[in-house]
Amino acid sequence: MRIQTTRFGPVEVDPDRLITLPKGMLGFPLHRKFALIATNDANSFYWFQSVTEPALAFVVCDPTMFVPDYQIVLKGDDQELLGVAGLEELTVLVVCNKVDDLLTGNLQGPLAINPLTRTGKQLVLSEKRWSTRHPLLKLVSREQEIVSQTA
Repeated sequence: MRIQTTRFGPVEVDPDRLITLPKGMLGFPLHRKFALIATNDANSFYWFQSVTEPALAFVVCDPTMFVPDYQIVLKGDDQELLGVAGLEELTVLVVCNKVDDLLTGNLQGPLAINPLTRTGKQLVLSEKRWSTRHPLLKLVSREQEIVSQTA
C-alpha cells in the first residue's frame, strides 16, 4: 500500500505494518489508521505515520530500551478492546519528543498494540510514577560530536 507523507514523500508500506486505533490518539480522534515505519536498520525508533494525513506522524520507540522497569496497567475494557488476555501479548510504544538536549518519552500515555490484530489504543495511565516527558536519552549535537572526534 502506498501512503503519502510530508517527510518522505510517497512511501510503500506493507499492510502488516498498518495499525488501527479505533479511538484515535489523544488530540487526534479522527485519525485511526497509522503505519509503523522503521527509521533505520537498528529499528530502535519508528515513525507512527497517519495513513490519511501526510503531516501527522510521531516518533515512537519501545520504552523498555531506556527504562527497563517500565510497565503499564491494562484495564479490563482495554483488554477487551485490544483482544488480549494479558500484557505479554502486547507491543508497547511511547511517543518521543525532543526537549532541549533530551529525547523524552510520553510514559504516561503509551500506545498498547495487539500485534496479531494490529489494533491499538493510546492509554492514559493513572499512576503518577511516569510523566509525559520522561527523559530517555541525552542528545549530542553535531557540533559536540565533531569536537569529541577531533579531541
